[in-house]
Parts: sequence; structure tokens; C-alpha cells
Amino acid sequence: MAKRRKNGLYAGISDELSALMRTGWADTERHDLKLDEQAPYAARRRAALSARFPGERLVIPSGNLKVRSNDDTYPFRPYSGYVHMTGDQARDGALVLEPRADGGHDAYCYQLPRDSRDSDEFWLGYTAELWMGRRRSLAESERVLGLACRDVRTAAADLAAAPGVPTRIVRGVDAMLEAAVTTDEERDDELEEALSELRLVKDEWEVGELRKAVDSTVRGFTDVVGELSRAIASSERWIEGTFFRRARLEGNSVGYGTICAAGEHATIMHWTSNDGPVRPGDLLLLDAGVETHTLYTADVTRTLPINGTFTPVQRQVYDAVHEAQEAGMSAVKPGAHYRDFHEAAQRSLTARLVDWGFIEGPADRAYDLGLQRRFTMAGTGHMLGLDVHDCAHARNEDYVDGILQPGMVLTVEPGLYFQPDDLTVPEAWRGIGVRIEDDLLVTDSGHENLSAGLPRSADEVEAWMAEFGG
Repeated sequence: MAKRRKNGLYAGISDELSALMRTGWADTERHDLKLDEQAPYAARRRAALSARFPGERLVIPSGNLKVRSNDDTYPFRPYSGYVHMTGDQARDGALVLEPRADGGHDAYCYQLPRDSRDSDEFWLGYTAELWMGRRRSLAESERVLGLACRDVRTAAADLAAAPGVPTRIVRGVDAMLEAAVTTDEERDDELEEALSELRLVKDEWEVGELRKAVDSTVRGFTDVVGELSRAIASSERWIEGTFFRRARLEGNSVGYGTICAAGEHATIMHWTSNDGPVRPGDLLLLDAGVETHTLYTADVTRTLPINGTFTPVQRQVYDAVHEAQEAGMSAVKPGAHYRDFHEAAQRSLTARLVDWGFIEGPADRAYDLGLQRRFTMAGTGHMLGLDVHDCAHARNEDYVDGILQPGMVLTVEPGLYFQPDDLTVPEAWRGIGVRIEDDLLVTDSGHENLSAGLPRSADEVEAWMAEFGG
């Protein structure tokens, strides 16, 4: 029985009400569901994971609802490794790869089944179906996912009943399942590393989803430009809401907390309060991405003059960042070291900072000492996919110390940030922050800029704003 709210208006339910609620419901089982288009790709991903861990049971949970406040929960977002291996987004689920004698695995997916109309569970409690919406039945999930599905309510007992099977589980996702198995933290970490590494090279289906995410993001940025006058009349909140509307209309949501940073807020790398004023004469740094219905996200940044025209100092900073991005993007190609694009962009910015007298040269020495980092702050990019910072648990030798391959998708996002209280730069430069970020697909011959639909150079940005600005 669902836990009753302490201060609920009803003390209980009568036998008559219980009987009434259990009767008169139509059979809503869906027999028209088809295999999801992602299912064959997910099967290949599971096969690749299976090959890494012969003879071991692998448990990859989807996760549970998280409390926002009291009895209100955040919108559920499943663990990305689970999504990648199944194509499923259900809460309270788990993928299990059970080892076979031949070294392979049998895969099955634990799911929370539909609430039975034979008890009061389906209508009592805020997580019941009548409160939160219909779930798929196990049979429906099997048809959609192409996976055998089991009732997750038996999962902990099932896992605990086979204590002799070597097991790995992704930790920190589902405490109940984690408690049901005896595992080793180091070996569990290796499972999470493998799940990240298998996302480094995107398959053709994933690239298609990232194209959708980027295309929607381009439209979202254009929406913002068209509503800048309304943002000036209100605040950064208007910009956030404008982009969010596009994300919800065309996708699942935003892929991460949108950064709408006007004026000196642009010098704060992860400004997500988005409650400041939007003033003509200042810059707006907008870092945002639409997340598709399949949970793949874009990650794009543009820095815009709010009144449509850069000041001379703003343009000087902007041009330096654009020049650095060009250098970084030129280094993105198959066979290149992952670090190459970062180094190319950072060396370009270092040279400019030395030219301006903000750090002591020569430029090579300044770069070797990392002096530019006072003003560049972060690295120049990251992998992109189901997570905005995708593949984050991959081993260094496969990621930051690895080699670029066709199918990898990454961001190139150099920036310069002159803090409003930085006395080492002239007053006119203080409070200026500029970042330009694009999403690049590594191809057989070089790269493709997926976000090329948005202007990058200062002249192109001003022309674009003149065309679409409101």
C-alpha cells in the first residue's frame, strides 16, 4: 500500500471505494508498437560491452526519482550509460548482462511494470500510474527495445540469489540494486570507464540525433536574437525562457543549465542564475543546447553585442577568440592528437595576450607556464553526446591523451574572460567575456562543423543580428 500523506484530507478508503476503483477499466495493452529504430544499434553496443567482460555479470541501472523538495521530484533523467545500451528512458530499471558458458552474455532489462488494476496501488500515491502517467507493460517494452524484460521488483532478490557470479555494477545510480550485490569498487569503476569509452565514437544513428539537436539549437539562438528587445525590457530570464521554449517544442529539454550571461556575468564560466539586466552596449554570452527526445544534446556558444554592434574593444577581444577558434578547428581531423586543437587555440590566445601586454612573453614561455589561464580559464573543448561533457569516465589514454577518429563529436570553445575587478588589464577591458563554441564531427577527411548554421565572425554576427534582431 502506498504511504499515506500525513496531512491528507482523507483518513482512508472504504471497501466500496476500493472495489469501485478496481472495476470498469478498458484493456489498453498496445499491440501496435514496433521495434525502436535505435534498438539494432543498442544491440551492437551491448555486444561490444559484452566482449570486454567475458564471464562476468554486468548491472547497469537507469536510476530513480530524486526529491527536489518534500514530496516533489525532479523530472527524471536516466543514467546515460543505460540509455546508450538500451535506448530506454524508464526510471527504476536496469540492464543486466548475464554471462554464458561460451563467454558471451544474455541481456535482459528489468523494468517497472504497469500498476495492476487488481489492487489500489495504481491510484494511490504520487508515483502511481494514475498520478504520473501510463508506463509501458513488460511485453510492450520487449517489442520496443528488442530485449527480454523482467519485473524490477524482483531484481534485488534475483541478483542476491546468485552470489557466486562475478559481478560489476555502475555505482551511485541505484542504492537498492547496489546493496544486493557484492562487488569491488575498482572493478566497478572499470565498467563505468568502458561505458564511457564505448561512447567516444558515435554510430550513424547517434550522429543523426546530434544533427537534430544542433539544428534545433540554431533555431533557438535565432529566437533569442529576435527577442533581445524584450530581454532588455526584462532580464536574462527572458533569454533563458525563450531558448527553453524552443528546446521543449522540438526536443526533450535543454541538455544542461543554459548560460545567459550579459555584461560582466559573461566572465563567469558557469553563470546559470540568469537573473541579471540586459543592457545595450554590453555583450551577451549565450551557451545553450537543445536535448533531443532521445537525450542527445548540442552545446553551442555565441557572444553577441546586445545593441547589434561591437565596440572597438569588444571586437578586438572577439576577433582574438575567433582567430583562436579557427586555429583549434583546423587541428580537428582523424589521426590528430585530441590535445592538438586545445593547444592550437590556447597558443593563439597566449600570443594575443602577450601582444596586449597582459602577460609577460615570449609567447612560448608564457604558454609553457600556463600564464594565459588567468584569462582563458578552461580547456578548449570536450566530447559531446548523451552528456554535454560526454565520455567523462573514459581513461585518459583513450580521451585526452588519445587520437581523434572519424565519428567522434567534440566542441571547440576558446574564450577570454577579463574579470570586472582585474586590475592587471585596462579598465575598458574589465567585465568583458567572450566565448565562441561549435560542435564538430570528425570525418574521414577532416571535420564537419555541425553548428555552421550560426555565424561566427564579428561581421557575420552583426549582419545576422541586423536581419533577425528584435
